[in-house]
Amino acid sequence: MRGVKLMNRIDTKYVLSEEDVMTMLERAAERGYRVQVIGAVRAARYDTLYYDTVARDMYLCHHNQMLSRQKIRARHYEDGNQTFLEVKNKSNRGRTTKRRITIPRDLFATIHTSSEACDFLGKESRYDISTLSAALSTRFVRITIVNPRLTERVTIDLSLRYEDVRSGCSAEVEGMAIVEVKQDGNTASEIKSILRDMRVMPFRVSKYCLGTALTVEGIKRNRLQQKLRDIEKRLGYGRVHIYRA
Repeated sequence: MRGVKLMNRIDTKYVLSEEDVMTMLERAAERGYRVQVIGAVRAARYDTLYYDTVARDMYLCHHNQMLSRQKIRARHYEDGNQTFLEVKNKSNRGRTTKRRITIPRDLFATIHTSSEACDFLGKESRYDISTLSAALSTRFVRITIVNPRLTERVTIDLSLRYEDVRSGCSAEVEGMAIVEVKQDGNTASEIKSILRDMRVMPFRVSKYCLGTALTVEGIKRNRLQQKLRDIEKRLGYGRVHIYRA
């Protein structure tokens, strides 16, 4: 996996039902894709905490379709017992770059108290750290597969749960999977071919933006409303569940 970290890459996302994921994995196995295993775990648990300004400028930047944008998050890999502070940048050419540092687990929600985290964000963040606070918690299970040539990594995120940590409102989309194909460039991809044969087309979606639109009352979400309708069409209506604190 060290050979396919792809910290500087092009991402292509898809939204599938969990049933379609099983079909995709069966066909990928036939074409030589391999699955990442941590210990004996093939479906790893992720706990992510996104930071944003009080006005949620990072969310609005994405919602308003600004091509150059940034997201800041702390992510804990529960099965690998590692925690990172990450800064993701999206360029106006559609390329994603990621910078990260290891942090102790107990700093997951309190990065402001770490001088190392503050130094890192001082170099990498477009936002003053004093303006940032925890915004959205996202939990999911991830399966990661790699193609035989080790030129692409495919992540499959399942059982997504969102919580706005500022209000306590939580939400989920039942039976939804977000598949992301990560490549160094727009090269030929067997998994994209499989999805095309399954009549699954690329679907631009951000887990942070989707979770924020679902859980934050009064937030600008007109573009996300259409995406939610499209997701429901793909999965079946009645699968979006919102729980008010």
